[in-house]
Amino acid sequence: MTLAEIRQRKAAKTAVARALLAKAETENRALNADESAKFDTLKSEITDLEAQEQRQQFVDDQERRATGVTIITGSGGDTIAALESRVSLMRVLQAGVEGRGLSGAELEYAQETERRTGRKAQGVFVPMRALETRVNTTTSAPELVPTDHRGDLYIQPMRNKLLARRLGVRVLSGLHGNVTIPKHGTGVSTGWVAEGSAVPDSDVNPSNVILSPKHAGGVTELSRQLIMQSSPDVEQLVRDDFAAVLAQAIDSALIKGGGANEPSGVLSTAGIQTASLATLNWANVLAMKAKAELANVDASSWLFNPSVAAKFAGTEKSNGTGIYLLGEDGRMAGIQSYSTNQVPNNATPDPDAGIAILGDWSQVLLGIWSEIDILVNPYAQPAYGRGGVLVRAMSTVDVALRHPQAFVVASDIAL
Repeated sequence: MTLAEIRQRKAAKTAVARALLAKAETENRALNADESAKFDTLKSEITDLEAQEQRQQFVDDQERRATGVTIITGSGGDTIAALESRVSLMRVLQAGVEGRGLSGAELEYAQETERRTGRKAQGVFVPMRALETRVNTTTSAPELVPTDHRGDLYIQPMRNKLLARRLGVRVLSGLHGNVTIPKHGTGVSTGWVAEGSAVPDSDVNPSNVILSPKHAGGVTELSRQLIMQSSPDVEQLVRDDFAAVLAQAIDSALIKGGGANEPSGVLSTAGIQTASLATLNWANVLAMKAKAELANVDASSWLFNPSVAAKFAGTEKSNGTGIYLLGEDGRMAGIQSYSTNQVPNNATPDPDAGIAILGDWSQVLLGIWSEIDILVNPYAQPAYGRGGVLVRAMSTVDVALRHPQAFVVASDIAL
């Protein structure tokens, strides 16, 4: 028997034994003679299967080691980035479903990540970039079923754009424990003084930016048949589904966050600058840009919800000119703009107002304690009963702003 078959038999016998105990407990009695005999038989069979499982796991591991191939070469492939590019999410899932160990790039990456982070994965580590090869994610993870072996024809849901990390967020990976980053606080005061007079006194008060681990995760169900397929289309389809489970949560936290157990993103960080676009005109747009420049901010982008983008694109700089605040090239006041549903509306004090964010995204830090930790459970109900497989994805991250004043936010745009 294969390792997967052994585990399936053990799970089935364990379920029968549990049912015997549950029936007696419901009837408020002990097991009768027949039930006791049946339970003892199941116990013996389960114990034997556990021994078989250990033996088969040992043999599988030895075979994997014996037939393994060297992944890292001396021709430029000896970097973690090069290794990440060769990791296949589908091969990781297939190994979990079949109950066998990893091999190749997947094994090497998982071992290297555990070495660097100093923590053991609950499942298997895969690189976060595995979920970032496309722009889009979704707010809900669909249950994927085979489409007659045509993964390229699977109709994906309409998805929110993942933009925050693409805008230049600084990523710190392989972190251990809380991370404290020194930050310049109150600086030295200077002044002109007369001959023989004392220079002005001042205190230098440094401050810190602290990153602490926060956990994001989700569970999705995939069909067993889908996981066992190996086409590039199916690989991309499954990656998209995991982006739906996890990557959107991180992207949303970068922009806003601040909820229970969430990191604090740009919109929920104290100290960001505010501006008013309640009166939406060219002068106020320029005033918002000037506010960033006066704080020595090299603003790299505008970011807003598509409904706000439409408002800018439909508002003229001056009545009757046919020239709009947001140009057809996506630039406003000379700065590139981006839009995504990840940016919320419903701002305060007006619940129907939109938000515009102008800032420098390189001032945002994304700390990563663990890359994506994938755990496959082919035996969990109710997925097991219908031939599905539950897959859990988790990541440990945090978000902090180096300089909150690097962002200017207007949250009073009438829609």
